[in-house]
Amino acid sequence: MIKTVMFDLDGTLLPFVQDEFIKYYFGGLCKKLAPHGYDDPDSVVKNVWKGTGAMIKNDGSRPNSEAFWEVFHGAFPDKPDAREFCDDFYTKEFDAVKQCLKRVPDHKPMIERLKSAGAELVLATNPIFPECAVATRLAWVGLSPSDFAYITHYDNSGCCKPNPKYFAELLKKFGRQPGECLMIGNSVEEDILPAKSLGIESFLVTDFIENPENADISAFNCGTIEDAEKFAAERLG
Repeated sequence: MIKTVMFDLDGTLLPFVQDEFIKYYFGGLCKKLAPHGYDDPDSVVKNVWKGTGAMIKNDGSRPNSEAFWEVFHGAFPDKPDAREFCDDFYTKEFDAVKQCLKRVPDHKPMIERLKSAGAELVLATNPIFPECAVATRLAWVGLSPSDFAYITHYDNSGCCKPNPKYFAELLKKFGRQPGECLMIGNSVEEDILPAKSLGIESFLVTDFIENPENADISAFNCGTIEDAEKFAAERLG
């Protein structure tokens, strides 16, 4: 029986297309950093991606945040520390990026129903953002970090999806066997396949599916986010 339900965030609980989110996100971030000497937006974007790549490759030996900022600040040795400016952005201007949402659902009732049914809920979002950025995005759909037993972010994680070690770390943290967990996500490559490789049951949310390799999903449990809730509720024990 399932005891722990893990939810992805972007494209799963948040109904948006990744490319549109990235467009608004980088536009706002570059505008925030420009007055502080980071006045070349192309360079900022390029090095955010490089830092993200370092987090994706992280092997668990240090927090993802260290991997990111080592790369980003290394590219701008003569600039002031950007983390303070970025954290301020994530708690303020970042909220405007919610314009990328295709609809504005209130997921609070769903989360409360699952918790009432006994589920331990984990927000298994790819830990490439600080906690404050995760909190801002959760608020777009009526949620907060306190709605979950645990949320992953770049300060408390040393691996990223699609590395199966990301999920292995969560199993260890909560003392769960793979068969006691369910992963709900919209990415075949980042959510479903690595979870399944460890024996974790999964549900693919297809509203904003990410399947760039066109993998065969015919054998997967899949459907809407509402279907995912029903699937989880039927397996809780």
